[in-house]
Amino acid sequence: MSGRARLALCAWAATLMASCALLPLVSPTTWIVQGACLLGVQTLVGVATRRVPLPRPLTVASQALVTLLMLTLVFAHAQAPAGFVPGPDALRHFAELLRQGGDDIARYAIPAPLASDGIRLMLLGGVLVIGLAVDALAVTFRSAAPAGLPLLALYSVAAGLSEGGADWLWFLVAAAGYLMLLLTEGRDRLSQWGRVFGAAPRTPGGATGTPAPVRSGRRIGVVALGVALVVPLALPGMNGGLLGGVGSGGGAGDSGGGTISAVNPLVSLRDSLNVDENRQVLSLRTNTADVSDLYLRIVSLDDFDGSTWKPAKRHIVSVPDRLPTPTGLGAGVRRTVVDTRISAADWYAQDWLPMPYPPSGVQVAGKWRYEPVGMTLVGDHGETTRGKTYLVKSLDVEPTAEQLADAPQPSQTLRREYTRLPGSVPAVVAATAREVTKGTKNAYERAVKLQDYFTQDGGFQYNTQVQVGTGPDAIARFLKDKQGFCVHFSFAMAAMARSLGIPARVAVGFAPGTQQADGSVAVSLKDAHAWPELYFEGVGWTRFEPTPSRGTTPSYTQPETSGDTVPHVPSSSQSADVSTSAAPSTSASCGSVRDREPVADCAGALPPSTTTPGAGGPRWYEVAGWSLLGVLAVALLLFPMVWRVRRRAVRLASARHTSAVPQTAGHVLAVWREVTDTAWDYGIAPDEALTPRKAAQRIVRLGELDAVTAGSVHRVAGAVEQFLFAPRPSPVPGLAEEARALRAALHGRSSWFLRVRAVVAPRSAVRAVWAVADAWAAARAGWRLRWTALFRRGPSEQRQGG
Repeated sequence: MSGRARLALCAWAATLMASCALLPLVSPTTWIVQGACLLGVQTLVGVATRRVPLPRPLTVASQALVTLLMLTLVFAHAQAPAGFVPGPDALRHFAELLRQGGDDIARYAIPAPLASDGIRLMLLGGVLVIGLAVDALAVTFRSAAPAGLPLLALYSVAAGLSEGGADWLWFLVAAAGYLMLLLTEGRDRLSQWGRVFGAAPRTPGGATGTPAPVRSGRRIGVVALGVALVVPLALPGMNGGLLGGVGSGGGAGDSGGGTISAVNPLVSLRDSLNVDENRQVLSLRTNTADVSDLYLRIVSLDDFDGSTWKPAKRHIVSVPDRLPTPTGLGAGVRRTVVDTRISAADWYAQDWLPMPYPPSGVQVAGKWRYEPVGMTLVGDHGETTRGKTYLVKSLDVEPTAEQLADAPQPSQTLRREYTRLPGSVPAVVAATAREVTKGTKNAYERAVKLQDYFTQDGGFQYNTQVQVGTGPDAIARFLKDKQGFCVHFSFAMAAMARSLGIPARVAVGFAPGTQQADGSVAVSLKDAHAWPELYFEGVGWTRFEPTPSRGTTPSYTQPETSGDTVPHVPSSSQSADVSTSAAPSTSASCGSVRDREPVADCAGALPPSTTTPGAGGPRWYEVAGWSLLGVLAVALLLFPMVWRVRRRAVRLASARHTSAVPQTAGHVLAVWREVTDTAWDYGIAPDEALTPRKAAQRIVRLGELDAVTAGSVHRVAGAVEQFLFAPRPSPVPGLAEEARALRAALHGRSSWFLRVRAVVAPRSAVRAVWAVADAWAAARAGWRLRWTALFRRGPSEQRQGG
């Protein structure tokens, strides 16, 4: 293997090793195999074009062209002519995929689903672009040190997005790849000077050890890596910055970070409550007589980082025909099936589907996905509620105070997840919770005491002008100032409930709307609301209402609450008032390439579905096969041009001679062949019956050459005759320049069509076919002679041969 080929292999490996830092960002990680194959094809194209050799810009352009063809084959084969030629439709499809990929990055939690075509394009395309830059810098332009910049950019993007604790491992892998590239280039440069200086010692067995410069380079690299890994451990930690992890998620205008989208749900909620024009968002028709408890839930916030609440990372799946029973709901709790038809305004584009909780069935047109833990539906690839009409079957759960008071302890797993409080939460939160609930006997009584503290006993006031607040002291400030809106009340009660060991989360959606004269219910922007949900085993997630003058106080939290504990199952017949024309959900299956996470008000909350990546598209080995066929097709089309460029470079290079390399007849004949082939390319066919002098005269005449160029052609012809017939030929300098002068003159006088043909499809390239045919004929003749000689040998000769 040549030094440059070895360097190209190391550039491929270094790019692939740096790409490993992207592995924690998506799931599954099988994309790295496809990326390695596509990157390998790109590297082979570079090796082949440098072998010709093509000019450096053409080498990079050839690799970029093949890269574009491969990406077209993988992502836009349906929009491209012949399946891999990038046309206007394919380029528009690329732009759409990149847009979707940008949306998906903002909407997905890490790890994002590989099934998203937008993310796959950004991953594979990014790796191929970085690989092209590394190969161009390190191999084509022979400068490996600057190749570390694109590798660093690739690692930095991955490290900035990753939330895992194995960043040091990916740094080690990427740095090792870069050091390998540097050492390979250094070794190649040293080899060009001849024998490596500093003779390597020989082992007792006679084997030569590793050269001293190589050993020194390896030692320096290992020490540098060790310092890079160990020194940061001794330095003070730094938080925040451009590549900070999870953002605060609160405050007006806070863009958030990590798993929080740019549009914070809580800031959006406050803005909805403060609008001057109370626009209608939803219109409801339901078969329940009491709409005072008809809350419409959008999403649950169950991850508390000490600063704010946000949706936890959850997997989403296709929408089942019948939704499962809510977690924790036992058979002894009274429940009623409620049918509700919901119509969204044409201007209301929400990625999450507002529904009564808990839903038991949904009929909605469009592409939607289901998140099982929160029992929510989220739009798939741009699907929103804009103008939608859909039917929801839900359960109106009616527990009694006795059932809640007698609820057993939840499982350790659920309790551990939903009572977790970070250490940054001020101690006053837990202290206030204990003070308020002093003398209570069970979790239910403590929950009611907390609700009464905010609505009646604590002196709190409802005020929508208060900022959401950020930082670990936000809840403490609210408990001190005693002013806020639903976000503050729900956050504070959920955090205080967790400090008491009660599983809690926060729900965001709409409070019950206003009943109209026609029997419908109008839900407006000012009905936007947030409330805490506490978990009781046997009942499930249960709504509480700590916000004064908002919503309705649940009946099971009032002292006079009593009721029958026998479950009531109503008739499944559907009222005409709740009929709907919406078609059943056409959500993509788990194998769809559109699995994604919703955005809008609470984007980036849910992790992707664990579906098989790339279903519906070509498999990676199919892509590799088609890519190879595409490369072969392009190579076949470009073969005449590449072969002609290669032959010209070899012939003219052989014409150079020095005192150490004397000029020979072979060198001169190679230049003469280049002269005749150049004339052939521009329409002057060779005549093998003519002498070199007569052939030169013919080229000058048919080519209408000027005197200077004619002299160049005659000097080459004279050199050929001298080396063929003179007893002691003398060297003729400058033959290569004479051949180049002829090509420039013929190119200048030819039409544009002839110029293009002479470059792209030169006539003299047919010599390659003749050479292959001659080699094949010679090989057949040689094997025929061997076969004939074998059977013509006599028995005695065969025995002697044996």
